[in-house]
Amino acid sequence: MKDFVKMVLAVVCGFFLIGIICFILSIGMLGSLAAAGSSKPVLPKSGVLKIDLGEIVLAEQSQESNPFGGASDPMSLLSGGVSSAAVIGLWDAVQAVNAAAEDPAVQFIYLRADNNASSVTALGELREALKHFRAASGKPVVTYMENPGTGSYYLASVSDKIYMSSNLGATVQFTGVGSQMFFLGDLLNRVGVNMQLIRHGKYKSAGEMYTRSNASPENREQYQRMIDSMWETIGGEIAEARGISVAQLDEAIEGLKLRLPQDFVDCGLADALVTRQGLEDKITALAVVDKFKDVKWIGFADYVEAKLLPSKAKQKIAVIYADGEIIDGNAKSNVAGDRFASVIAKVRADSTVKAVVLRVNSPGGSVTASEKIKNELDLLKADKPVIASYGDYAASGGYWISNNCEKIYSDATTLTGSIGVFGLVPDFSKTAKDVAHVGVESVTSHKHGDMYGLMRPLDKDEYDYMLTGIEAVYDRFTTIVSEGRGIPKETVDAIGQGRVWTGADALKINLVDEIGTLEDAIRFAAVTAGDGDLTQWKVQGYPAPPSTLESVLDMLGQNKGGDDVLVSALRRITKPQVFARLDTDIRIQ
Repeated sequence: MKDFVKMVLAVVCGFFLIGIICFILSIGMLGSLAAAGSSKPVLPKSGVLKIDLGEIVLAEQSQESNPFGGASDPMSLLSGGVSSAAVIGLWDAVQAVNAAAEDPAVQFIYLRADNNASSVTALGELREALKHFRAASGKPVVTYMENPGTGSYYLASVSDKIYMSSNLGATVQFTGVGSQMFFLGDLLNRVGVNMQLIRHGKYKSAGEMYTRSNASPENREQYQRMIDSMWETIGGEIAEARGISVAQLDEAIEGLKLRLPQDFVDCGLADALVTRQGLEDKITALAVVDKFKDVKWIGFADYVEAKLLPSKAKQKIAVIYADGEIIDGNAKSNVAGDRFASVIAKVRADSTVKAVVLRVNSPGGSVTASEKIKNELDLLKADKPVIASYGDYAASGGYWISNNCEKIYSDATTLTGSIGVFGLVPDFSKTAKDVAHVGVESVTSHKHGDMYGLMRPLDKDEYDYMLTGIEAVYDRFTTIVSEGRGIPKETVDAIGQGRVWTGADALKINLVDEIGTLEDAIRFAAVTAGDGDLTQWKVQGYPAPPSTLESVLDMLGQNKGGDDVLVSALRRITKPQVFARLDTDIRIQ
């Protein structure tokens, strides 16, 4: 009885906490609505555009601020933390930089790349925009760095001048590109969990995390190639921008020569070391004012908001953002199959939409959801031109839904491919017996009635039964890639097997058509639709990013059609991975 009372109290407290969160969010939303009624930021008549990566995060779509002044982040609300960074969509960021190139009010761009929380692919797209800014306007980009890292320096290298702090206590993390793989096989075995992996594709590595204690030779091979390919892109662009050879750059990194600020100057990676006063003097001179206090600053988030006014054009180019894991259902978060299919259908029915860009930033997920989305995209493609643009990921399910597009643009550092399938069935019988000391007996109408009960290993017939489904999905995957890309099925299988490729390498094997940014894809879509002048088009994103309240309610399982909070949580914890999946678990920072 005591345990029952404790459980009831826990449930009541849980709902009470949710009520408090929703109440606070409601109060914050009222404040946000009041703020929304105010005018746009007032910019100085002339000033320095400041892009500080510690104050903004580059994402697929711009997001509203949370009720407490930071970016919309339900997890930070629950943990007690608040993100203060503005979340700015790549398209908005790039268009703002393009506007700054033609804006006489912008004297130059001052860049702070430290404390960067954006992906290397997003940084690459912003870097291209800054490169265009310099070429088109003749105005300089000046960077000041205190704690250089590989990603932050990659962005900074586009600058006309790079100044560094002379502080010897700086944290330097410019040591190349790297990734770590974690394996739970030994830990799970120790607690009696037997993770049964069924897959097609020797490179399909997502399930290895749960079944092995180290990487398979194939997984190690693909990771090494991906890391090398990413560095070829990043290192090559850095070396070109700084007027040194890749060999010189590699030697400096390999020999650990970049430890102190002066080392960056000596190796040609920084132009000078400056004190705070020295930096202020340089900015004062570039801004053509008498004193540093007279410099007028233009914050990047304010500039985006002030300059990117809604287009009055009647014809649209739709950008459909497939951002996140591909999941089943109607959830507001990730790429929920049913919801996303309905969004695509609405875009197809909109006569004002003349061309579509499918922006994919997804490691994959559910086969069922991927197939629903692909079917709707095929119908859309029959009616309007559909161009694909790849962000950080367009792998597995992300590639499944997009490979049939008219043209595929990919960033060089995008991770794509992963044409493979896997399924996982956990067996907790040893955990129950040896750890929890719980006895379990099954009573079924048929021999295999408890195969998904998670309390015994699969027998050979059951494993083969699962494998039949996996093989059928893999055959379907290779077929649609063969048809979509015009590649023989045997070739697709050879470059498939679950292997993940960077965009640069994917171009060589015909998985993508061109290395290019989201902006490149949108411009091509405009040309395909009959008018390459983007000023004649309204570029509209679909679906709209969820609000703060929607994100929180969705996370808590209270979205429309969702489960009870506790039921939803239990399902997320206990739901067996007995279905085929198309995804990759690769994360490269």
